Amino acid sequence: TYAVPRLGIPNTVLTDGPAGIKIDTIQNNVDHPTYETAFPSATTLAAWWNKEWDQKVGAAIGNETLEYGSDMLLGPGMNIQRNPLAGRNFEYYSEDPFVSGEMAAAMVNGIQSKNVGACIKHFAANNIETNRRTINELISQRALREIYLRGFQIAVQKSNPWMIMTSYNKINGYFTAEDKALLQNILRDEWKYKGVVVTDWVSGQDFVAQMRAGNELLMPGNYQAKIFISAVKRGLLDEAVLDKNVEKILEY
Repeated sequence: TYAVPRLGIPNTVLTDGPAGIKIDTIQNNVDHPTYETAFPSATTLAAWWNKEWDQKVGAAIGNETLEYGSDMLLGPGMNIQRNPLAGRNFEYYSEDPFVSGEMAAAMVNGIQSKNVGACIKHFAANNIETNRRTINELISQRALREIYLRGFQIAVQKSNPWMIMTSYNKINGYFTAEDKALLQNILRDEWKYKGVVVTDWVSGQDFVAQMRAGNELLMPGNYQAKIFISAVKRGLLDEAVLDKNVEKILEY
């Protein structure tokens, strides 16, 4: 993100994951190649079912994130392995929400023990890659609570990740990033989550609705800022919503 030097606000660096930090081998102003560690996949760690060692792996990943100058690892991923053909299953832990939640919590606690943040993703029900930006998943409230949200709830309440990333898909007709019932009623009001909610890259359709729903940080942000300024001037976005979101970013 951009720094605001006159206000003493630093920039912050977010780096992709989740099986370790993702960086380029050739870095600007670095005279040697840089390499990251390829840690075991989430599925492998879940099959191990050793939360103590999972947390140690997280600490190693957090340390590497810190040493490479990043503030936030965009991981772990923790969606349900529902479809065996889903291309990112290896990034996720299990078809079991209890296993997913417990292992993700241990990983987050390990990463954040090094004073860098973890961002659990993709909230929620990102269970297939095909048409992931447009798919509408019809899920009963019981299945949503007991399966697709349960792992996230465990991770939030047992590790308090600094960030949560919303998903591309719709759930019951609403893009997750634009769903106030999901982000405010469930995540913040019920689960008491205090961190930052960030969108995936260029997700959803209505960026103003995403701000109102409870996303504090929209990615990539450069052109979305102009949309917000215009929406405030036209009375389509309450400036108090922006103030609340800015406050969350400053807290982070």
